[in-house]
Amino acid sequence: MGNTTSSALSKEILEDLKLSTKFTENEISQWYENFQKQCPTGRISPEEFEQIYTRFFPDSDAKSYARHVFRSFDTNDDGTLDFKEYIIALHMTSTGKTTRKLEWAFSLFDVDKNGYINKTEVTEICQAIFKLIPKEEQSKLPEDENTPEKRANKLWSYFEKKDNERLAEGEFIKGVIENENAMRLIHYEPLKQ
Repeated sequence: MGNTTSSALSKEILEDLKLSTKFTENEISQWYENFQKQCPTGRISPEEFEQIYTRFFPDSDAKSYARHVFRSFDTNDDGTLDFKEYIIALHMTSTGKTTRKLEWAFSLFDVDKNGYINKTEVTEICQAIFKLIPKEEQSKLPEDENTPEKRANKLWSYFEKKDNERLAEGEFIKGVIENENAMRLIHYEPLKQ
């Protein structure tokens, strides 16, 4: 092994990440090595995070979505992500519909971090999601969701709230779990080729 103490991932963080994500020890270690190479400081800035995200969405504009994802995972509000925040971000944004993911989705939509979502915030995130959708896919969207505003209106309608009302986390999670369509509208899944 040699002298890798400073760059090796601490056991407790590794255990913690194995518990809170479905990644294997190997995958996590591999990512950690890459993380060390890309981010020698051990911290990811919003700009670096955008670049990482952009690689996942080569055909679209991922910048504003990446910013929102970054905000939602910067749990200690220090303007950077550390390795643990980063891996949890990767895990949460990969597919699957667990309550944990919906808790994360709530924090993504809670733009001002006040513990509630309003329709303005939903519209803002829908605009960011829309930019992830490649142009040719946008043209194939159903009539009632082919603009960010329509998508936001459709999503908001599942929560049975007036336009000026706000939504708490429990209501958001319940609304999404009870509506397949809401689940689909809160994120972007590339069309399977």
